[in-house]
Amino acid sequence: MTSTDAGQDVRGVLDRLYAAWADHDADAFAALYTEDATVVMPGVFNDGREEIRAYIKAGFEGPLKGSRPLDEPRRIRFPRPGTAVVVSEAGILQAGESEVPADRRRRATWVLVRDPADGAWAITSYHNAAV
Repeated sequence: MTSTDAGQDVRGVLDRLYAAWADHDADAFAALYTEDATVVMPGVFNDGREEIRAYIKAGFEGPLKGSRPLDEPRRIRFPRPGTAVVVSEAGILQAGESEVPADRRRRATWVLVRDPADGAWAITSYHNAAV
């Protein structure tokens, strides 16, 4: 597998994540994370896939209802075989918005790992911070 192929595979995971968000499907969203994944955001720490699923499900039913993410990967690198690090510019558009307000713009870091058994990539860590 070339780094170009791996980059496309990693982007594919993120594309499926955004599709799950668009569908407000917490199960499909969480399924893209490893069982022991972590999510760290201002005021949030999710430890494990089930916490991630519960958090995003509550969001989809409440403050994230009708929202969609904007996330543009700026750099994908492979520091070790089977490990990808993605740095992106991100934000959440609330229902009716066409632009992410400056105070909700984020820079995000994603860490993905490749399962040696089936070659599938999954998110094992996500972190974001204000730009």
